[in-house]
Amino acid sequence: MSLLEAALLAVVEGLTEFLPVSSTGHLIIASALLGIEPTVFSKNFLVIIQLPAILAVLVLYWRRFLQSVRLYVRLLIAFVPAAVVGLAFGDTIDGLLENVTVVAVALLVGGVVLLWVDRLFAANEQRGAGAEVTERRSVVVGLFQCLSLVPGVSRSAATIVGGLASGVDRKTAAEFSFLLAVPTMLAATLYKLYKTHAAGELAVDNLPVLGLGAVVAFGVALVAIRGFLRYLVRYGFRAFGWYRIAVGGALLVLQYVLKVPLSIVG
Repeated sequence: MSLLEAALLAVVEGLTEFLPVSSTGHLIIASALLGIEPTVFSKNFLVIIQLPAILAVLVLYWRRFLQSVRLYVRLLIAFVPAAVVGLAFGDTIDGLLENVTVVAVALLVGGVVLLWVDRLFAANEQRGAGAEVTERRSVVVGLFQCLSLVPGVSRSAATIVGGLASGVDRKTAAEFSFLLAVPTMLAATLYKLYKTHAAGELAVDNLPVLGLGAVVAFGVALVAIRGFLRYLVRYGFRAFGWYRIAVGGALLVLQYVLKVPLSIVG
């Protein structure tokens, strides 16, 4: 993987990780267009550079992490369901990750859902305006996060919709999703770092690629989080729904019509 390829993939990762559009689908397309070979290192690269994305959340919300121990309890409650399911069905999930059709269909179905989310939870938002994500609501968010184990669903989309379903407004749901990304992505990143090290892929030659990817992903994630939150509060999910449908359709066209070889790099 070249430095330019690393920078471009980091931009895609930083932009899409916190948006409800599925970073996986975008990385499939970007990897195919760049012609990146799916090596052990390239497959783990985009998981590893989630660490700077986590840092972006910590930089933007560091005060929240210092306010109350209850926040950590709520994040733990929301984190556990997906962690348990992920460990129990890891091989099945890895198999789905190699299936581009699954990703494309998940993007399409999720897009249709997002077209109706604003209307579906409008009453919940009015009642829950200003409410916080309690321990009980954390359970709901955690169960919804399990859906994101299906590639293409999007962790951000699943957890934000879970927050809306639990009875909070869009801003609160999105911010809790950002905070929940810290333990979720940290666990995934550390696991991938371990696997990459065990495979001998953390060689000195790869450090510049990782370093550049980390810097780019951090900067882009900072902008993406701020911009997405402002847009979501003002306009809602509808545009993201149409966008997901377009990306899912593009994947199916690339694979079945244009016969472009596609693979998951991340």
